[in-house]
Parts: sequence; structure tokens; C-alpha cells
Amino acid sequence: MRGFLASSIGVTCAAALALPLTPPALAATASPVPATEAATTARPAPHAGTSATTPAGRSAAEPYAAGSTQSLPLEPLTRDRATPSAEQGLHRRAVRHFSLLGVVWDDPDAELHGRVRVRTRAAGTGVWSGWQDVDTHADHAADPDTPERASGRVRGATAPLWVGDSDGVELRVRSEPGHSAKQTPDARNLPAAPPLPSGLRLELVDPGEDDATSLGAEEGPRTAGAPNAGTSALTEAAAANADLAPLGATEIAALSRARTEQEYLALNPGGLTEQQRQAKPYVGPRPRIVTRRGWGANEGLRESGLRYTKKVKAAFVHHTASGNKYRCSQVPSLIRSIYRYHVKSMGWRDIGYNFLIDKCGKIYEGRAGGVAKPVLGAHTLGFNNNSMGIAVLGSYGATKPSKSAVKAIARLTAWKLGLYRMNPKGKTYLKSAGSNLHRKGKKVRLNVISGHRDGFKTACPGRKLYGKLGSARSKAARYQGR
Repeated sequence: MRGFLASSIGVTCAAALALPLTPPALAATASPVPATEAATTARPAPHAGTSATTPAGRSAAEPYAAGSTQSLPLEPLTRDRATPSAEQGLHRRAVRHFSLLGVVWDDPDAELHGRVRVRTRAAGTGVWSGWQDVDTHADHAADPDTPERASGRVRGATAPLWVGDSDGVELRVRSEPGHSAKQTPDARNLPAAPPLPSGLRLELVDPGEDDATSLGAEEGPRTAGAPNAGTSALTEAAAANADLAPLGATEIAALSRARTEQEYLALNPGGLTEQQRQAKPYVGPRPRIVTRRGWGANEGLRESGLRYTKKVKAAFVHHTASGNKYRCSQVPSLIRSIYRYHVKSMGWRDIGYNFLIDKCGKIYEGRAGGVAKPVLGAHTLGFNNNSMGIAVLGSYGATKPSKSAVKAIARLTAWKLGLYRMNPKGKTYLKSAGSNLHRKGKKVRLNVISGHRDGFKTACPGRKLYGKLGSARSKAARYQGR
């Protein structure tokens, strides 16, 4: 697969203008905001290129044209004496516009045993939503003992929740008995509530404008060492797909089976034995894929440099648990929000998934590095090496995934796994880097197309989506001509 790792082509790109965000006016239908809160939320927006909140360890240079994050520390709330529960949150308040939210905490290994509920105010109408649950799972992450995991920036977090354009929020985080393995009775013989993680903060993410050329006038890529001279993060991301599409392309076009087979040989110069070159390539037709430029990734957010594993032996299917209340036209904004949440709020080097799929069946490039290459992701704790992560946007515990989304899983895996000569209906072995299901060093036999829960004890990708993986495997094999 040496041919997959070649990328060093230059391109010139213009940075987008950074426009200051205007604080939202309070809607007439909303409940009154306390004077102290109004004074905080109504102050002038910071100048372009400065962050609204800059907790320790976070960048102070986030141009508003490329999105922004409000990070609000939680406060103790009035304790309900009827239950032995610790509770933190935020009283109803006005905030700057945001579209996605989540809760983070200091220790990435700590778990939140309890319930997170939120309600938001729609920016266009001023109407408050009903209470919604935020999925508290914290099971996506870089593998232990990797630089990304040990960077010192990583935090524990809930799943993100997409709420659409909003300008008000109210939050309750309650620790509840029955969620912790270690429980001790209190004086009334009731189980004690497990403690909440320390450093709880509400993250409110504004995805910003859809400007695919933006690197950020005041914000360069985070570095683990300086980037190559003369090479921007935008160039780096675009050049990684140079074998598949012109530089700056917003999408990688679909190919016929015949042209995909030709591409398969071209992408593997010197990487195939003579027997493999003469054998029939079981590779599915390349599907249409929206690039990072196509969904408007601000390449200045992520850490510079690209990271690869050796090959792709398996695909792990996920759901984002971010809710199903999105329109397919909103997906670029939704992905930009998840990207910002993973990098700025959770401390990862880039978005965790290698690919994302919406409910209309459109496929999007995730982590930078090239869609045909074995990019190292942060999608399945313990099994990121030699695998790829595919996230279907939405929550699929009780909701069935669309037929279009399942078909897209099949088309994507038939192509990408085919490049690495893997049978979608087959089995493979991956070595665990350590998870709550498989000890470190164990060789685990897995389906080539697996669900997240096969590598980590979790509900992801949701019961309804997990139940469709058999169908995806069969379809993918047929696309490969098996």
C-alpha cells in the first residue's frame, strides 16, 4: 500500500474574512433573563480572531467566520431532598447563537453516571423546546498510549446533540443511583448517588459559515511540531486525495466498476504481487464522497500532520447519537459542529470518524488524510489500528436507519475494504489496544463489518442500526462481485 501514502502537491488558497458575531436579541416570548445573566450575554462580542471563552489549554484564536464555541462551567443546583442525587447545571439563560451542544469534564477516563437533560430556545421563533436527553456515552476515543490520547488536552464528554439555530439554553445534570458499580447506602438505607465528574462544562457550538477555503486569519493548525515549510493544513488535506480528484474539489466523483478496477491497480503500484495483479479485484464501484472542503472544514482547527495505520482490515459502524432532527441540507453544518466539538471541546487532533453518512445516503470524508488511505482515527477505543470508523448521523436505538443510509454503508465498505482485499462478509483478527470489552494485547476475531459494540461495551451504533449490519455485509459483498 505504499502508493496510498504519497501526497506532496502545493496549492494556493485564500483565507476567509473573520466576521464578529452579533449577540442575539432576547425573544419577546422567552422568560425574563436575570439581570446578571443579561449583563453577561449582552456584552459586545469579542473582536474577530478571539475566543468568547478561553479556559486553560484552549486556543484564544477562533475566527467567528469559521465557527465558535461557548464553554460554560456548570453550577450547583438546588438539591432535591427526595432523592440522594447530586445535581449541577445552568438556569435558563440567553446565549450567543449555537446549533450543537454537549457536556465535557476534566478526566477522559471518568464516567458520568446519571442523566443529562437540556432545553433550548429557537433563535428564529423564541420558542423553548421540551426537555431532551443527551446521550452520556463516552466510548469513542484514541487508543491508549497514543500521542493523541496522551496530549493532555483530551476530556471526557457526552455525545453531541444537534438542536438547530438556538440562542437560549437550560441544563440539568443529575447523578443517579443505579448507574455506578460502586454504591454505598446512605443514612436512610438508600443507595448513594455516584459523584459527578469534576470540571463539568456545557459546550455550545456554532458551526459557522460554510466557507471551505477558510483556514482562519488569526488561527493556524495546532502543531505537534511545525508543519512543512510552504505547506498549509488546507493544502495538506486536499493533496491527500490528489490521486482521486483535482485539488480543491468539493467531491470525489463516483466511478463505474471497470474504472474502479483500473484505479485499484493504479493506487497500488508495487504493492501487489503478480498473482494479485492477475486475479480478479473484488472491489466495489467507488461511491460519490463529499470532501472536507465540500462540507466546509476549517483546517486550522485540527492538529497539523496526517497519521496512518498499516491497512484497513475492518470497518466499525457507529451512530453519532446526536438526534435525528436534522435536514439533509443542514448536514455540512452538523459535521462542522461535530468536528469542532471533537477538536476544541474533547481535545482530539481531528474529527474522530473516517467517514460520515447522512440519512439521505450521502457519504462524507471525515478525518483528514485521504479517503483511499489507511487513516488512523479515534472512533473505536482499543481498535483504531488497521480499521476505519463510519458514523451514521443520528440516533438509532429506537429509530430505524433509512434504506439510503444502509445502502451507503454497503457501497462505501465494498469500495474501501475492496482496496485492501477484504471480504465484507468475512471475519478478521484485530489486536486490542485495551477496551472495557477486550484486554490489551488480545487478538479478537471480528466481522470485517462490525458494530462499535463489538469492540467496546456500548449501545452504539444503536439497536436498530446494529440489526441492519447483516444486510449491509451482504449488499457490500454483491457490490464487490462476490
